[in-house]
Amino acid sequence: MECVYGAPFRGAALERLKGFLGSCGIRYDEGVEFSVCLREGDALAASGSLDGNVLKCIAVSPARQNEGLTAPVVTELIKEAFRRGRSHLFLFTKPEHRERFQELGFYPISRTDEVLLMENKKDGIQAFVARLPRPPGDRIGAIVANCNPLTRGHLYLIETAAASCDVLHLFILSEDKSDFSAQARRDLAIRGTAHIPQVVVQPTGPYLISAATFPDYFLKDPAAAREANGSLDLKIFAEHFARPLGIRRRFVGDEPYSPLTAAYNRRMRTSLPAYGIEVVEIPRLEAGGGPISASRVRALFKAGDLEAIGTIVPPVTYRYLASLLSPS
Repeated sequence: MECVYGAPFRGAALERLKGFLGSCGIRYDEGVEFSVCLREGDALAASGSLDGNVLKCIAVSPARQNEGLTAPVVTELIKEAFRRGRSHLFLFTKPEHRERFQELGFYPISRTDEVLLMENKKDGIQAFVARLPRPPGDRIGAIVANCNPLTRGHLYLIETAAASCDVLHLFILSEDKSDFSAQARRDLAIRGTAHIPQVVVQPTGPYLISAATFPDYFLKDPAAAREANGSLDLKIFAEHFARPLGIRRRFVGDEPYSPLTAAYNRRMRTSLPAYGIEVVEIPRLEAGGGPISASRVRALFKAGDLEAIGTIVPPVTYRYLASLLSPS
């Protein structure tokens, strides 16, 4: 058996990999950085890929099951991840494959009927949440937001939610796959909400609405995949974040633009009450004839329109964006 590597594969080799994954019921994820294939002659027997700190597209030919081929694939991916300086790794699989990956050093985080998310740190998510600040209070709420960047709409949502809370955990997505870095988004949130004593700005780590929790290639039907992944993300929030932090309310802005986010909000309203978490949807703040959105800010930023930006972002965001547009 020969190991073949791609960083990532291209051309005919990529098409061969896509065809192999298709035969295993998996779609190739265009975001992968590195792939390894086990090949015997011209036939692929197994493969797997790496995207950031997520192992994905792991597949074994239906004709080569129970031959122990998953282990060498995962081993090669772990070695490559470590070579790139990534030691905290995630993978997701079907729940029935739990024991196979546990034998390879991965531990379950959460699961739905369709998807199981695992990491290579035992009790990693519990340790992460245990380190988060948790001020005392009886009425504890949460907002999970990207704030890409922080807008007056975000601030309105935060201020409105905080008015009914003793503590409001503001989770800013930690994943660096947005126009503005995770550090910049979190800094803006901290400075922009400094006047609201109830707010505690928190990181999500790699656990909430991340590449690990939103794999869109794992299930054959993209709509079913989105449903399963949204359910997984909400279950992680409810079981691993809300329960230990005492969160009983989650606040969201209504979503007039994105069907995906609107569907996620609907799923939130149906699933979180089962965990004793009330979902409160707050109408968006409007300006200039429509709801304020971060996508609108990003479009104005790309156009260099600071005057228009100033009407829909707080001063802290305006100063940050102006500094990026100023000549160095």
